[in-house]
Amino acid sequence: MPAIDLARLRKQANHLADFFFLPEDFVKHLRETLEFYVNRSLRKKKAIAARSNLPTYRTPPMVIRKIEQEINRLAMDNPHYALELADLLWDEGFLETRLLAAFLLGRIPPQEERLLARLTAWSQQVRDSNVRFALLTTSLERMRQETPDNFLVIIGEWLHPAREHLWSNGIQALIPIISDESYDNLPRIFDIIQPVFENARGFLQIDLGNLINALYEQSPSETEYFLHEVLESSQNSLTAVMLRRNLDTFPQDLQENLREMLRQQRIT
Repeated sequence: MPAIDLARLRKQANHLADFFFLPEDFVKHLRETLEFYVNRSLRKKKAIAARSNLPTYRTPPMVIRKIEQEINRLAMDNPHYALELADLLWDEGFLETRLLAAFLLGRIPPQEERLLARLTAWSQQVRDSNVRFALLTTSLERMRQETPDNFLVIIGEWLHPAREHLWSNGIQALIPIISDESYDNLPRIFDIIQPVFENARGFLQIDLGNLINALYEQSPSETEYFLHEVLESSQNSLTAVMLRRNLDTFPQDLQENLREMLRQQRIT
């Protein structure tokens, strides 16, 4: 792989941006740019990203970030073209092109009806953890910031008891808004997630642990009260099991208080 010359990279990214309104040409020139930065000593034919089923160019993250910077404003100002380009990039099927597709979705106004359809379909198709994370965070950025109430309505639909296959997506998508210090309506979050905690499933253990940590960082007292209420109301033994298995991942104070809650539950 050639050493990254920042002036050259800037020129390459600018050149790509010239084709923003010609999606097929953009993808063609993107391939050439990604090929330019391939590390030939590592690249095998049809290289697959680690813990993924996606082929990859093994592109340095700096290259993708620079491309995103150059097309950011174009995508914000021209959402129709951004969506058209995102579709082509997604269909291209490489790790790098799907990350760019996820980035473009995050530039599209939340009022665009086709945005949610893409997010729902793509997040269920993909196995790669990096792309899935991007879809549930970067792609929802404008919706979280500009229409938080609508965002939470959608997450509430994903966390509906009849949609267990979407629970993991809904939980992961909530963490950025919880971590946003400007967001001050945690009670709404607790209302949305309570049914999921009360009906906890083993496959959600890591996701729920991450969610608890994000909530506790923002409001320890409210989080402890919420967990106490969940343990009191849940008829599902897996709720307590999930909390016990996650204990070591929580802050020390929360660990101690949860142990006492779990002990009291057993006595009851």
